[in-house]
Amino acid sequence: MNINASYIHLENILFFAHHGVATQETIVGNEFYINLRLKVGFARAIETDAVEDTVSYADVYTLLKEEMGIPSKLLEHVCGRIAERLFRDFPAIEEVEIKLSKRNPPMGADIDAAGVEMFCTRA
Repeated sequence: MNINASYIHLENILFFAHHGVATQETIVGNEFYINLRLKVGFARAIETDAVEDTVSYADVYTLLKEEMGIPSKLLEHVCGRIAERLFRDFPAIEEVEIKLSKRNPPMGADIDAAGVEMFCTRA
């Protein structure tokens, strides 16, 4: 079998964190969603059925939780930090696609969420 591409994804992960430009956001906090898609060659894991031959999404979640716990002003900064750490901690990751959304941001609008999305490849 030829595998053209393989991905691991985590969808709609909910975090409570203290990111934002406004002082109130850093004090009160807000809910954030992350959607993550990682290009990972896991052909060997298909054969071996061993988590060591892929990227554990449980380990990825732990990384996300740690990074979301570090307050930042900009979601762009948080995304960049997450992507850099994913590449550093998981050599098998070739590409990262991340979407980070803040629920009901304090901007005087009737809006479900606002956020940023980023696609990057290993340097």
